[in-house]
Amino acid sequence: MRKIKIAQIGLNQYSHSTEIFQSVAKQSDIFEIVGYALPENEEKRLPSKAAQLSGYKQMTVEEILSLPEIEAVTIETDEIYLTKYALMAAKAGKHIHMEKPGGVSLSDFEELINTMKESGKVFHTGYMYRYNPNVMEIMKRVKSGELGEIYSVEAQMNSPHPKDQRRFLGNFPGGIMFFLGCHLVDLVLQIKGTPQKITTFNKSTGKDGVDVTDFGMAVFEYENGASFIKSNSSEIGGFIRRQLVINAEKGTIEVKPFEINAAPGAMQVTDQVEYRDMGWNVKGDKTTSEIYNRYDLMMNSFAKMVRGEIENPYTLDYELQLFKTVLKCCEVN
Repeated sequence: MRKIKIAQIGLNQYSHSTEIFQSVAKQSDIFEIVGYALPENEEKRLPSKAAQLSGYKQMTVEEILSLPEIEAVTIETDEIYLTKYALMAAKAGKHIHMEKPGGVSLSDFEELINTMKESGKVFHTGYMYRYNPNVMEIMKRVKSGELGEIYSVEAQMNSPHPKDQRRFLGNFPGGIMFFLGCHLVDLVLQIKGTPQKITTFNKSTGKDGVDVTDFGMAVFEYENGASFIKSNSSEIGGFIRRQLVINAEKGTIEVKPFEINAAPGAMQVTDQVEYRDMGWNVKGDKTTSEIYNRYDLMMNSFAKMVRGEIENPYTLDYELQLFKTVLKCCEVN
């Protein structure tokens, strides 16, 4: 099996840039890291993260994009710069893994998608729940029709973020809805499709005097009901309450929490309860996943897409529709 020569562009303050780099480095049987670039002053802004790239060659973005032997790049800058560098990589004909959800400009994202269509290269985004084993199995069951008609989806992704991180949310339209709510938009769109109408309830809790949108909620209206997503950056115990609930004709599935951190390192397990009985006091069938690493399967799948072994199930048109829907939930029209 040939190794994919890959390079990373950027580090981000609060997302998964070092975890992605470490996952690629760990999977040295399928990837060869040629180098990395830190184009947005990350070396000074994020010294502890930059130190984790030690031992690999530091390059410029231009060097990375000009080398034909580098066939793939991971774009891991802060969110506001993602589309900027992904577009540069797209124009250079690279396969791209990009942190979610993209920059803040719809026109730039549309140009990125159109460029990827022209290049025919892989465009892969870092929506981590796409590689949650329970969510993957649920999506198969939804698409096969096993659960029958889906009446509603409820999804929450909350956190007790510290003051500085909540202040950081001011960099994005919609604040926490853009930063974390995008994961939930992705899930609802996969399960229910494009809604007829979206109504938002994005607010600032004002906690610690931070005036940013740290509470986000959106209701998606469909012909047969409504679904909702909620993301709160000021919720004590919020991480353990992250959940997905699917109310379907043949039962209800609750994934809660999405993830429980499991030692060592970036390892997770997921709990799930499925209800099939109509009784009032039914407890449902509870299962717990095996321990997994959300990034390893993500990047392994990216490698298979680059080598042409599997097709990316998330089309470019879907990624564009998702980005448009995220912006609507952030009240960007």
